[in-house]
Amino acid sequence: MANTRFKIAPISTEMDAALQEKIDSKTKPLGALGQLETLAKQLGRIQQSLEPEIQKPHMIVFAADHGVVAQNVSPFPQEVTYQMVLNFLSGGAAVNVFCQQHKVPLRIVDVGVKSVFDDHLLLSKRKVANGSKDFTLKAAMTEYEFKAALQVGLDEVDRAKTAGSNLLMFGEMGIGNTTTASCLMSCLTDLSAESCVGPGTGASEEGIARKAKVIEQTKKRLKEDYPRELYRKTVAELEPQLIAQECGGLEIVAMTGAMLRAAERKVAFVVDGFICTVAYLLAQKLDENVKGFAIFAHESQETAHAALLNYLDVTPLLSMSLRLGEGSGAILSLPLIESAALFLKNMASFESAAVSQEKA
Repeated sequence: MANTRFKIAPISTEMDAALQEKIDSKTKPLGALGQLETLAKQLGRIQQSLEPEIQKPHMIVFAADHGVVAQNVSPFPQEVTYQMVLNFLSGGAAVNVFCQQHKVPLRIVDVGVKSVFDDHLLLSKRKVANGSKDFTLKAAMTEYEFKAALQVGLDEVDRAKTAGSNLLMFGEMGIGNTTTASCLMSCLTDLSAESCVGPGTGASEEGIARKAKVIEQTKKRLKEDYPRELYRKTVAELEPQLIAQECGGLEIVAMTGAMLRAAERKVAFVVDGFICTVAYLLAQKLDENVKGFAIFAHESQETAHAALLNYLDVTPLLSMSLRLGEGSGAILSLPLIESAALFLKNMASFESAAVSQEKA
């Protein structure tokens, strides 16, 4: 069973000067490749190489159901989680199409879908529970379930690493998980419920207000359940693991475990949209050294995502008004990540191309 303490070494800056010199010596004006240069340097740091390479990227999509759907927070019924996983397994979802386009293996992980699946080559059957509990009424998961979900993420990363992957992309599926992510965000950051909610899969203004009310109700419950711990304190001052157990999201916790294990094993990982970024937020609260290994794919159209990216002080690669989830933004960012590694490795320098540099 997973221990929530990880041995993540801070990302090394030993090669920073050499990496920057190599980037600046390419046949281009200084800084002309913008974010691609920052990304190339990050990849070089992670791999401790002047010629980082992207090898066998993998996509892992974690799926689970959420008890909070009982509060009428989603326009879709809960069984859509099960139906969408079947769609993944039959190759019909957007993430399937994009993974096939880029020849990236896709793995679907059942962490807590409230249905039983037949065996399938793409499916990892790791069900911890039949979904999380309704967190407005009680803790979404037990400590055991939290650690078990975390372990799922650890094991999936170990499997991909053994297969030779040095770039992992994560996605999620779970009706109601936007509300869960919003609640986690509000509780972990102490940002207001209103600033942490959005339409998700298409909620109306009334539905968005209902989500905010659910979050406020949950924060009030936590104040009542932990009077000693929260005496004159905010919910955000609770232990991150406890907040995760209370607010839930078995697939979110599994993604958190995957991110922590990737960082522990010095593997770069791609953060998809809003829900995946909340998983990263939890990972960073558990161990801040995870930050150097994360590549942020895109800014979602989900209202709260911009606020969360601002809170984390990160700039994603893309902004395409996406709000699909399932790792779709992560796989779309893959060509940019590969381009960052390739320009650092293959682009000519001023010296090798016999091109005059700009005047000092």
